[in-house]
Amino acid sequence: MATTETQGIEQSSAATAVKLFVMKCGGSTLAALPNSFYEQLHQLQEDGIVPVIVHGGGPAISGMLDKLGIKSEFIGGLRKTDEAVLDVVEMILAGQINKQIVRRLTQVGAKAIGLSGTDGGLIQAEPVPNAAQVGFVGDVTHVNASLLAGLVDLNHMPVIAPVGLDRAGQRYNINADTAAGAVAAYLGSEQLIVITDVPGIMRNGPEEKVVLPVVTTEEVEAMIESGDIYGGMIPKVQAAMKCLEGGVQEVVIADGSEPDVLRRLMAGEAIGTRIVRS
Repeated sequence: MATTETQGIEQSSAATAVKLFVMKCGGSTLAALPNSFYEQLHQLQEDGIVPVIVHGGGPAISGMLDKLGIKSEFIGGLRKTDEAVLDVVEMILAGQINKQIVRRLTQVGAKAIGLSGTDGGLIQAEPVPNAAQVGFVGDVTHVNASLLAGLVDLNHMPVIAPVGLDRAGQRYNINADTAAGAVAAYLGSEQLIVITDVPGIMRNGPEEKVVLPVVTTEEVEAMIESGDIYGGMIPKVQAAMKCLEGGVQEVVIADGSEPDVLRRLMAGEAIGTRIVRS
């Protein structure tokens, strides 16, 4: 298969015999989901559809920083990260949460391998533009998609902690939504599924908030400007728009507590909010 480029993203040239999709989920959300959600992941794997999972872990990182007495703050939605904070980020993401997810998958019979973005040069990074304010926070410059495709071909689902390295070996804390979008784009995945604890992107209706089934990138930008999209949803939709530019066809934001949410999404059922190019 020839290597192709889409909007500057060099996608994997590895032949993948097994179908895959990329799923992003927060560490606290994954911890709260029942075994039935992990059983869905296992069943998809058995059916030849292998999930590539990218997880976060913000609340657990904040809790450990508090226990250790290390000050932490957010600037523009990004955690200010010095070396002390970075040590905790890597410990919690790559050590604690990553292995908890792998254990839960293993308990339901799934085959999973936990990785950090530093393993095998999986996620290469560079400082974000406002690094002077936020420290060691990174943007993704490259994903070793061949490594992931190889694991998928072996019918193992990769579980990825979003920590990256630059060419000099400096570690970077990477927003999980940003990392998932980059992984999806480099793998050439048609779909990125963002599992969260809300039903999707919502707008105020006449009596209550209503979930928008489909929004375009242009509408997303307008909703950020108007304040309809705010808080933690902003990095999610910004990462979604970036990975759509990289060739991903759609990003779906859905509530992980929906019954059989993954199997229904794989069957094409309309759940949550689909973000598509304008």
